[in-house]
Amino acid sequence: MSRPSVRCSAIYKKYATLPVVENVTFHVMPGRILALLGPSGCGKTTTLRLIAGFEQLDSGLIEIDGQIVAGDRRYVPPEKRRAGMVFQDYALFPHLSVAENVGFGLQSDQDRDLRIEELLALVGLQGKGKRMPYELSGGQQQRVALARALAPRPAVLLLDEPFSNLDAALRVEVRQEIKDLLKQSGTTAVFVTHDQEEALFLGDEVAVMNNGHIEQVGTAEEVFHEPRTRFVAEFVGQADFIPGTVTSQGVETPLGLLSRQIPLPLGTIVDVAVRPDDVKLLADDSGQSRVISRQFLGIAYMVKVSLPGGTKVRSWQSHRIDLSQGAVVEASIRSGHTLACFYDGAAV
Repeated sequence: MSRPSVRCSAIYKKYATLPVVENVTFHVMPGRILALLGPSGCGKTTTLRLIAGFEQLDSGLIEIDGQIVAGDRRYVPPEKRRAGMVFQDYALFPHLSVAENVGFGLQSDQDRDLRIEELLALVGLQGKGKRMPYELSGGQQQRVALARALAPRPAVLLLDEPFSNLDAALRVEVRQEIKDLLKQSGTTAVFVTHDQEEALFLGDEVAVMNNGHIEQVGTAEEVFHEPRTRFVAEFVGQADFIPGTVTSQGVETPLGLLSRQIPLPLGTIVDVAVRPDDVKLLADDSGQSRVISRQFLGIAYMVKVSLPGGTKVRSWQSHRIDLSQGAVVEASIRSGHTLACFYDGAAV
């Protein structure tokens, strides 16, 4: 069995007396992509910088390709860690050509030019080696930054918010290109993002961070459908929360009975995570819920509904369904949807 390309074990970092990364543990297997996902200030970029060697650990251990690079009284400088870095602003050298940027970290030998051409072909920039960075589009500059980071054949590629400088349409295009390139080259990667859609699309695994801790690591499907904490459910997938009461038949909610057994005493109140695709709405004059707003999102309407008791939830609705503000509806859980329940912030 192959060893992880990256392993972080109980890593800890503080600034002054403020901890920013606490007891963070994860590993990334060769050829896999890990997304570090979380809100601003959660510690994800600091974690990336610790792996790269731009910050020094206070405690814990970091291994790259089986070698300890930080911790256990060791500190390997960034240039010797076999970690390539793609910065948020690309950090291309404006006075160097595309080819010179790509080859910056390579030794001057007979294979250097071949490696540069190989990488330019990999990222789809054949014939553009003599151009200057300012002559390229944002997406092309991103690919140059990627080629430069891949040039020394790193054990792991680190990407810090790699698409934040691109407009919405280009972000979608470039992230597909980057994923294809990473998979084609078999590159192990760790990338930082606050964009849940980006993380779910690119990450083979997703690590959700909050206040310096990792709340959950799992596949995109696991993190989305089986959140272990209320924070994960709320951050990944636009979840609303409704109260549920544990009964002998299941969990009674304002959207009806959730047929699942909860290992808590009868009468216990839990939080039930409800995403817009979970909520079914039917126009019904005898219904107990009311539409309070409707937002057009292009592919669908996002309808906000007030349930009995005043709890509010959102529901995706087709263009063919006309539910205007003030409409009376019957709201329920869509058939086949299993909802996550939480008690004291943890899944039950």
